[in-house]
Amino acid sequence: MNRFSNLAADFYCNMHLNTEMPLPNSREAVLEFFGRVQKSYPLMKNFYTRDNGDFVMEEDKDQPFHRWVSLEPRRICSGFVNPPDPDQAEEQHRLILELVPYMLTVSPLDCEALDYMMGFDFPYRGNHDMLVAQALGCSPAFERLPGLAGATVLNFEPSMTISLEESCRLQARLMVETRTNAYHVRRDEYPEDHISVFFTVRQYGSMEHDASFPDRLIQLREKCEELLDSFVIEEVLVPLGQAIAAS
Repeated sequence: MNRFSNLAADFYCNMHLNTEMPLPNSREAVLEFFGRVQKSYPLMKNFYTRDNGDFVMEEDKDQPFHRWVSLEPRRICSGFVNPPDPDQAEEQHRLILELVPYMLTVSPLDCEALDYMMGFDFPYRGNHDMLVAQALGCSPAFERLPGLAGATVLNFEPSMTISLEESCRLQARLMVETRTNAYHVRRDEYPEDHISVFFTVRQYGSMEHDASFPDRLIQLREKCEELLDSFVIEEVLVPLGQAIAAS
């Protein structure tokens, strides 16, 4: 068990490479790319096309952990849900980034953005937004609103993006996503669903002509985990988990 496993019911390590130009979508290019990925990860047997035209290949979702890869018109995504070790997720993402220059003709010049994201899911049956407001608090300007007579919190999804350098090309984003709506509140019936926390470190813009996608990913992962350890875990994930356990 790794150090992130006990923070939430599920966690995942994802990579997204956004391109400036459309990616190849011919039958030959798509099948050769996914076939090469499957060669390294034979349990990725589920290949399909979404209604919007995205291509996806994934392992069975009923397993304790599973991998997936998707190819969109201008984005390549790689994910690993509940990896036994985040290093295994990094290995998968590195493989994808090593393949795309040769199999999908993506160069550092074509990079619009490269992300390393860690997500955490907390199952909860109740008003997600109310719980998040209570667990994480809100700014002094807003804190009296939930206390108004007859008030019920309907939407509270705090998010913040910060620049990590003067050029603003390296950024980090923290976002909380809830899944309660007005229908649930009105009927006072809440299905069990996930409150999700996403923390992303993103490198914007074209890279140097000799830059390495895998090497840049390693740097993004290191910064992501550094900020998780110094802030996100204790200030966001732990309070959410404690609030759910106490409810």
